[in-house]
Amino acid sequence: MNLHDLDIAVIGGGIGGLTCALALSRRGARVTVLEQAQAITEVGAGIQVSPNGLRVIEALGLGDALAERCVQGQAVSLRNGSSGAEVARLDLMRLPADQRYFFVHRADLVDLLSAAARDQGVTVRLLQRVDTVASGPRPRVVLATGDTRDADLVIGADGIHSAVRPVLNAAQKPFFTGQVAWRCIVPNTTGHPPHARVHMGPRRHMVTYPLRDGRVLNVVAVEERAQWAAESWSQRDDADNLRKAFAGFDAEVHQILSQADAPGIWGLFRHPVAARWYGPGLALLGDAAHPTLPFLAQGANMAMEDAWVLAASLADAPDMDAGLAAYQQRRKARVTRVIDAASKNARNYHLSPGPIRFAAHTVLGLLSRVSPGQMLARFDWLYGHDVTKAA
Repeated sequence: MNLHDLDIAVIGGGIGGLTCALALSRRGARVTVLEQAQAITEVGAGIQVSPNGLRVIEALGLGDALAERCVQGQAVSLRNGSSGAEVARLDLMRLPADQRYFFVHRADLVDLLSAAARDQGVTVRLLQRVDTVASGPRPRVVLATGDTRDADLVIGADGIHSAVRPVLNAAQKPFFTGQVAWRCIVPNTTGHPPHARVHMGPRRHMVTYPLRDGRVLNVVAVEERAQWAAESWSQRDDADNLRKAFAGFDAEVHQILSQADAPGIWGLFRHPVAARWYGPGLALLGDAAHPTLPFLAQGANMAMEDAWVLAASLADAPDMDAGLAAYQQRRKARVTRVIDAASKNARNYHLSPGPIRFAAHTVLGLLSRVSPGQMLARFDWLYGHDVTKAA
């Protein structure tokens, strides 16, 4: 269909929403991003852009610009939390030359996408808190101020608390996984290499990797516990609670956490993948359609994949309904597989000492040492997937 005829509103100015706006605008659509914050920004967190997500960035012409803002990851290192010894390693330098793996600060990626979208002609409107959304041939967005905006298509890239998802799907309560996560950025005083280190322990683990020329470290720490926390990225916690949770870990972890100050904390909840990703004049993208737990580093990557496929499906279809149907059909099985794989990772990271952990760690260690290529090949289905070329 001719996207030049479409007026599209994207709710949410995060990574998924901006990628979608840029991909649609490149195909000729008139796009407006409605962002509730007073500025397009992301603070206090890093992400891993794996080769499958990078394919989208490269297809949008931003690969070299992103590389200048990133640390290229060389390995994923699984480590015994108490001793610091490496259990197994995923050697990312064995990836094909055209499959790079980056560690990037969210703010740097959002800045890059925002500038590119504006340069492409996307209109970005700030302080646009959405109250309700109505579907139909000409869907309507009602803002908290009472103002309204009509469009040909409204895309909900507005995360786990999406205003669009309930219009398309019956309300479903997420369930608490029994896990909470902390996140913070600290100075890199340990000489941390360009690896994603997964420090594993009983009922908890911590992931660390460098950002911004290796000057700082991104820290995400997860603990299983009965006391739940709200599902919000705006909460802060006393850093001593984080340090106590990982008191039994090795000296490197202690040094990293000694620098933590008021880390963010949020509860990890499992949400079902939405049954319906589209309806009359509406579509869902990223966490609004399929919230993903952070144990495979794929939340942002899946959102970028969604964005490309949604734009391409609309462009290739005879009409909007056909395009939206093709989008869901192309994406649902893949994101479901990613979500399931992420959930399994959490269990594997949190094994308690005993024969099961011993066997699991021994097999992983042997595989990574004896057959590192085979170890990496286990992720071909994930990293090797290219939505910019898939039919």
